[in-house]
Amino acid sequence: MCHVIVTCRSMLWTLMSIVVAFAEMVAFMSAKWLVGYPNGSEFNFTITASHRSDQRTLGIYNRCIKVAQQKVPQCGPYATDFMEIASGFWQATVIFLVIAIFLLSVVGILSVFSMCFQSILKKSIFNVCGLLQGIAGLFLILGLMLYPAGWGSKKVVDYCGPDASPYKVGVCSLGWAFYTAIGGTVLTFVCALLSAQAENATSSDKVQDEIEEGRSLICVL
Repeated sequence: MCHVIVTCRSMLWTLMSIVVAFAEMVAFMSAKWLVGYPNGSEFNFTITASHRSDQRTLGIYNRCIKVAQQKVPQCGPYATDFMEIASGFWQATVIFLVIAIFLLSVVGILSVFSMCFQSILKKSIFNVCGLLQGIAGLFLILGLMLYPAGWGSKKVVDYCGPDASPYKVGVCSLGWAFYTAIGGTVLTFVCALLSAQAENATSSDKVQDEIEEGRSLICVL
């Protein structure tokens, strides 16, 4: 018999797991990792107020260009295949982030089913998911540490000026996608810790008493 068990801690963990997976996916797909300005070399990378209405952003594998006369920026991948990504460091970043996002997506799906199935392969689904989230967090850290090392690539120099170098962004600024990825990494570890609390909540004595009474829908605050 399937017992649907809902507790505050398990529901919080489920929602956070889904949000983290979605946030990391959106950040990875976004072009808003670096914010620069068009034709920087022509302006000698001296950005004046008149140029700030023109903006272009650079992601790990894509970019967007917005000109003042256009309301909608033109976006698309600058790399048609994996080897055309700006630098070897960014290629490694892609690998680590894709693995982490895959693991977080799996956990996000499993977290929904955790309300009805509390074990997988005779192991607690919360413990398994917490372990996967911890591993995903490590991959995210590796990817985000390698990402700034690629700022010395020709692609970044074209956007951010000759002063751009590894771990130095030049005249560019960091976009919201980079900060979202960092925030998602922190929350990934929070979710990994919270999974243990969700496990304790769903296996508490109060829940067991509800099961023994024959209830199929169990809600515990």
